[in-house]
Amino acid sequence: MNKKDFPIFKNNPELVYLDNASTTQKPKQVINSVKEFYETSNANIHRGIYDLSVKATKKYENARKEVAKFINANHKEIIFTSGTTESINFLSYTVDSIIKKEKNEILLTEMEHHSNLVPWQQLAKRKGMKLRFIKVKRNFTLDMEDAKNKITDKTAIISLAHVSNTLGTINPVKEIIGIAKKKSKDIITIVDAAQGVGHMKINVRSMGCDFLAFSGHKIYGPFGVGVLYGKKELLARILPFQFGGDMIKSVSFENAEWNAIPERFEAGTQNVAGAVALAEAIKYIEKIGIEKINNYEEQITMYALDKLSNVKGMELYSPPYKISSIISFNLKGIPSHDVASLLDDYKICIRAGHHCTMPLMKTLKIKQNGTARASFSFYNTKEDVDKLAEALNKINKRFNEK
Repeated sequence: MNKKDFPIFKNNPELVYLDNASTTQKPKQVINSVKEFYETSNANIHRGIYDLSVKATKKYENARKEVAKFINANHKEIIFTSGTTESINFLSYTVDSIIKKEKNEILLTEMEHHSNLVPWQQLAKRKGMKLRFIKVKRNFTLDMEDAKNKITDKTAIISLAHVSNTLGTINPVKEIIGIAKKKSKDIITIVDAAQGVGHMKINVRSMGCDFLAFSGHKIYGPFGVGVLYGKKELLARILPFQFGGDMIKSVSFENAEWNAIPERFEAGTQNVAGAVALAEAIKYIEKIGIEKINNYEEQITMYALDKLSNVKGMELYSPPYKISSIISFNLKGIPSHDVASLLDDYKICIRAGHHCTMPLMKTLKIKQNGTARASFSFYNTKEDVDKLAEALNKINKRFNEK
C-alpha cells in the first residue's frame, strides 16, 4: 500500500499528511468518478423518464446498494445525508416519536464528539429528558461498570462513538448494545461510526445497533455526502424531518402522502455525484481489503506510539489496548496549536485543539488548549512517523532546552 493512487501527494511531494481523522485524501478513482458522472450521466434522479435520468438514477441506487453491502445492511435501510452530523441531527428530531412514555433518559459517553452530544442536549431540553454519561477511566477507556449501572428501565436512547476521534479508543459498542437490549428491547441504540468505518470491518447485523451514521469524506470519498443506516422496522415508524421533492408520493392542498422508505427521508435534490463517488471509495477500500487496511494501520500506529513515547517532554493520551489509528499528545509546556503550527514548517499536517470534544478535555483536565492529534491511514509510512518524531524532538529542544 502506497501513495501512488492519491494525486495530492504527487502534487505535494514533501507532504506528510497525518490528519486523517479530520478527512482522508481521495484516490484518483474517486476523483475521476465525480468528473465522469458530470460529463456522462448528469441529470436529476427518479423524476425523469428520459435515458440520461434513468442512467443517473441507476448509478445513485447502485451506490446505495454498495453502501448497504459494505456494512451488511439492506439497501432500503440506507439513507443518504450530508454526513454524520446531519444523520444524528435527523435522528434527534425523529426518534422521539417512537420512545416509550416511561423512558426519559438519554445515555451518551464522556468522549462524544459535539455532533453526538449537542443534538441530544437539544432533544433533552425540548422534551424534558435527562442526559447521562458513561464515564471515561484514567486509562482512556469507558467504565463498563458505570455503563451497566446507567442503563436502566428509564433509558430511551444510547448514542455512542464506535471510535473516539480524540483518544483513538475503540469502544465495545456491541457489548454495550447487548447490555441495553437485554435490559429493554425498546432502548434505541445509535452508533457514530465516523472514525471506525474506513478502518475496520463494520457489520450492523452482528453489532446489533438500531441506527449507525458515518461520513463519506472520512473514508476516501467526497465532502458533502454521508450515510444513515436504520433498521427497516424502525424507519417505518418514524416521521420525515424534511419535506418536499421526491420524498412525497402525493399532495393535495390539505394533505400529503409520503414516499416509500428510504426515499421519504431524502427530501430535495440529492448529492448524486457524491453518492456515486462514495460507492467508488468503498470499492477502492474493498479492493485493498478492510482487514489488510486494519492490520497495516495497527502496525503503523504502534510504531508511532513507540517513536513518540521516546520524544522528550511527551505526554500521550492513548488507551492501553484497542487503539485505532488516532494518537493524541502534548509536549510539555508547548500549547497544542503552537506544536501544529511549527510542524507545518516541516510540511507535516496534524490537528490541534479540543477536536470538538470540549467536555472530554475538561474531564481529562487537559489545559494546553487541547491536544495535538496525529491520525493515520494506510497510505502513511514509517518514514512519515520518523519525520514527525524528528520534528517534535527539534520543537521540544527549541522550547524546553534553552
